[in-house]
Amino acid sequence: MSDSLERLYLAVLAARDLDPATSRTARLFQRGPSKMAKKLAEEAIEVVIDAVNGDAKAVVRESADLLYNLTVLWASAGVRPEDVWREMSRREDMLGIAEKLPKSPMKLPKVASPSISRRRPIVALEGRAARKRH
Repeated sequence: MSDSLERLYLAVLAARDLDPATSRTARLFQRGPSKMAKKLAEEAIEVVIDAVNGDAKAVVRESADLLYNLTVLWASAGVRPEDVWREMSRREDMLGIAEKLPKSPMKLPKVASPSISRRRPIVALEGRAARKRH
């Protein structure tokens, strides 16, 4: 997955200087970060609507559009995919990969070095029941 996003990111960088008349990516760069952000938000809303409506195929299509627009915004902001992966790794070390950091500061136990054994277990959802994987 990260390889695909890396390839997409490199393709976005390569396309940003193309002719805006023929390249959607170049057109987004020409219009600037506010237009990029608007497109990203539109795609996120479309993913949500399709998910609520239970249309998995549409969620897949719109998710691909969402990732494209996110990657364009990253490139515009000078953010590289590896910057995001590094942050995800940092969060995984703190709370587990399936958790989002809270908005307010929280006290975390001080650990000399991150250890996989100290990470929270991954929880896989099956239907409405959850089971822990070890």
